Amino acid sequence: MNLRTKLTAAVTLSLLAASALPAAAGPFGKKKTDQTVSRKPSPAQNALIDKAITREAAVIKALKERQPLVETYIQNMRPDAAMIQVPEADAHYLTRINFGKEITQTSYAEGKHDSSDGKTGKLDGIKHAFSGLSGLTKTLHLSYDEGGFVRMVVIDSNGPNGDGFDRQHYNFYFVRNDFLGTVPTVVFDVEPVKKSAGRFFGRVWVERNGGNIVRYNGDLAGEDKDRAEYYHFDSWRTNVGEDLWLPTASYIEETDPKSPAHVLKFKAVNHIWGYSLKVPNKDADQTSLEVEGAIDTSQQAPDVSPLQAQREWVQQAEDNVIDRLYTAGLIDAPSDFDKTLSDLANNILAYNQIPTSRPLKVRILLTTPLESLAIGNTILISKSLIDTTAIPSADGAQQAGNLNALLAFQVAHIILGHRIDTKYAFSDRLLFPSQAAFQKLPMHHTNADNLEAAKKAMELLSVKDLADGQQYFALYLQQLQARQRGLQQLTQPQIGDSLLKPDGSFWMQAIISKGPKLDNNDLKQQGATPLGQYLRYDPWTDQVIQLHTTYEPLLSSRDKIPFEITPVYLRLAYWQPSAAPAAAPAPGATVVPVPADPNAAPTAAPADTTNPPAAAPAQPATAPTTGTANPPQN
Repeated sequence: MNLRTKLTAAVTLSLLAASALPAAAGPFGKKKTDQTVSRKPSPAQNALIDKAITREAAVIKALKERQPLVETYIQNMRPDAAMIQVPEADAHYLTRINFGKEITQTSYAEGKHDSSDGKTGKLDGIKHAFSGLSGLTKTLHLSYDEGGFVRMVVIDSNGPNGDGFDRQHYNFYFVRNDFLGTVPTVVFDVEPVKKSAGRFFGRVWVERNGGNIVRYNGDLAGEDKDRAEYYHFDSWRTNVGEDLWLPTASYIEETDPKSPAHVLKFKAVNHIWGYSLKVPNKDADQTSLEVEGAIDTSQQAPDVSPLQAQREWVQQAEDNVIDRLYTAGLIDAPSDFDKTLSDLANNILAYNQIPTSRPLKVRILLTTPLESLAIGNTILISKSLIDTTAIPSADGAQQAGNLNALLAFQVAHIILGHRIDTKYAFSDRLLFPSQAAFQKLPMHHTNADNLEAAKKAMELLSVKDLADGQQYFALYLQQLQARQRGLQQLTQPQIGDSLLKPDGSFWMQAIISKGPKLDNNDLKQQGATPLGQYLRYDPWTDQVIQLHTTYEPLLSSRDKIPFEITPVYLRLAYWQPSAAPAAAPAPGATVVPVPADPNAAPTAAPADTTNPPAAAPAQPATAPTTGTANPPQN
């Protein structure tokens, strides 16, 4: 053996010997760095963790005083050659949850209605929350546990008071500092000391100022093979008051491990709102019945004609129903965006030179399914109809055309006298639990009424100022037709009118001929947008708020994702006290609404007292903009 061979053998033996040493020692006897030690929180970070644990217990305590609504919408996915994946089936639930010793839920009950034309109506009541889950197993090829999705509203409800998130049960590791919107946070990885069902495993974002957990991402330590009710989720909270952050939304998804293209098995979203519904108005019983400075003009008021009396009776029924739907948490609190939609609805009357003594009003249904209805002179449109029709464009023409078509259908019902059942003018008709709202308040129109309204809507949209917008709604309906089979629950109305006839065609089928043929491969053409595209709502006030997003260009047809659930990502900000009310306009001034920006204050324009038009449309007559940056023309 020569010297080179001896040296080579010696080096080899030394390396083999080093590899046989314990893992903690290197070839030169130095200890390896333990990653958990390097991520051990500093004293300041430990103090923040302790504060977060205290604040989490305070959140649980606050939740026990309230019974918010939780809506769950699920889409089961299948592979698609052109789009990677598309919805194969869906499910929808609405429940009101009670954070007592255990999380329990009370479902908003479904109901069947018989239409006045003698045909049995659809199941347009909200489905029993988390009931019939055995049927979902067959439909969605997945097993869902009753409390699985609701359980994701909080981090850990174990423990005697539902506050199982503490040092005794969890280890914490520092990750990084981060901003969520304008809120500074510290990010920690969290793992249970002993892995068991219901214990959180993942990551939390703790805001630095108050120690509140504002986002958490992971699962509840269950595994797909033995605990199918526990899935991976990303939950967000909103600052609804001074140092109070409450659950707002969660996104859930699971990938199919057998899919080479990483197609999802399903994706779902939880939305939570209605926190203030249970809070009584402390000043309600102390309000004085005397109004200072008021002048009694009852002797000067004109008498009411029989026609006026009839309209007042209908108005009373309308007000009763709207108020009951609001107190049940199903429609939004009045907002600036409602005024914008009201302007568009009244423009339809003005462009068609239809006079009215009662301006139309519009409110938003906060639930997911695509539907609309008219209650007296108030039109309700579901949030998802607004979201999925909000196509970004430089001039807002496509969104405006879609909104005009949606509104025209219900405006037609109002013009044709398809009015609300006046039995609701009797207040005792509205004395029922909120969960029974859709059993007690069937508002859908008959098939005959919908056919008549669809024909009238086409007439309303044919005037010069509205005709060009029909092409866009034609694209929307074609896109919905292409996705309809996998979206049975999304297209199923809960209380009002569907876009679809019982045979699967559309009430406004005639409008499809007004637009181009849908082409998913054409990136300059977009028929519909994802859910959550345009509006969000304040979970405390229940007001809808317009999103101000930047334009995202489409890189391929797979970016279109029409009618699909997408991940939740909130622009978090600290709660601010309500601003002082704006000063009233000067006498003799007319307030001109500005639909292009519902967040902008109205401007006062000089009143024209000389021969004003009988029905002048509000200006400008365009839909609100979507905050785009140089999007392509459609």
